[in-house]
Amino acid sequence: MSGLNGAAIFVIQTLGSLYLLIVLLRFILQLVRANFYNPLCQFTVKATQPLLKPLRRVIPSLFGLDMSSLVLAILVQMVIFAIVLTLSYMSFNILGLLAWAIIGVTALFLKVFFFALIISVILSWVAPGSTSPGAELVNQITEPALAPFRRMLPSMGGLDISPIIAFMVIQLIQSYVIPPLAMYVGMPVVLFGLI
Repeated sequence: MSGLNGAAIFVIQTLGSLYLLIVLLRFILQLVRANFYNPLCQFTVKATQPLLKPLRRVIPSLFGLDMSSLVLAILVQMVIFAIVLTLSYMSFNILGLLAWAIIGVTALFLKVFFFALIISVILSWVAPGSTSPGAELVNQITEPALAPFRRMLPSMGGLDISPIIAFMVIQLIQSYVIPPLAMYVGMPVVLFGLI
């Protein structure tokens, strides 16, 4: 791979991943029923609307969720992977690309929750009860993920250890589920480094 190709991959991967994150956030915000009057939610909606509008005409909603944002996230990931593979002089087929993209989006989905949990824990120490748009959004993302663990865990006298359990579950999936799946579907090493 030439230096020019390497630079192109870096730029495409950086910009593409940023847009992919915004698209996936749009899906997550619907999933957790976030407050769409939040300025950060409004930004996400405006940034994704141009590509989502035509997709909505052909992709139906499912369980009250606009599935077009999830489909768009997978398509964006496919495009990023296809460009990276092409610039790396590697061949691929559409079915393989689709499988790799689904794994990539799943890995990013887990990362979003992981980092949202970290921010939530930090905020609970330094700015408990904060009503800033960012804090509100982080809490709306993490609360549905933590609720099942809180129901399962016994009362610890005001100490909430559900984030620790959630961290462990996410880490287990990231370490022991995603890599074997990626290897099983033959994901190239150059792509595995991107997820």
